[in-house]
Amino acid sequence: MSKKDNGASLILAYLNEKNRPYSAQDVFCNLQKQHGLGKTAQFSDINDADLKAMDCQISELSAEVQSLTQSCKQLDAELKELNSSLTTEEMISEIQELKAECSGYRERLEKIKSATNHVTPEEKEKVYKERTIYVKEWKKRKRLASDMINSILEGYPKSKKEFLDEVGVETDEDCKVVVPST
Repeated sequence: MSKKDNGASLILAYLNEKNRPYSAQDVFCNLQKQHGLGKTAQFSDINDADLKAMDCQISELSAEVQSLTQSCKQLDAELKELNSSLTTEEMISEIQELKAECSGYRERLEKIKSATNHVTPEEKEKVYKERTIYVKEWKKRKRLASDMINSILEGYPKSKKEFLDEVGVETDEDCKVVVPST
């Protein structure tokens, strides 16, 4: 019986005899006192050549793991990209929708081009000038009305709101109207 087999059988017999769980440290301490066994007593001796071969194998396996990990990352990225892109059926459907939308815009453009009631630049300019005149007049009249109301309020015993209610004046603010900018 070899030393390896002897150590294993001693440990097994010890654990069976005590019939309770022990850590490796407990087994080592208890058996070292009785039989002089060490922690490595059950392992066979390994020479330097075997260690170097194992180191070489470890480095080769580490390189292979790194290569496979990199390959997995690339494949995951490719899978993610493919999952986020449209399928052929979805792409065909999208193209049909875009073509329908485009034809709708073409029809609308043709209607606009064929319309006979276009506004000429001169008419447009005339409308803008009239608007400017009317806005200036609005501001002028609003300022005059405000000045008159303020003059009356100097001698009026009640508040401005009460005066406006009594007289029946509606302001732009009451009607939620804003004077446009010129």
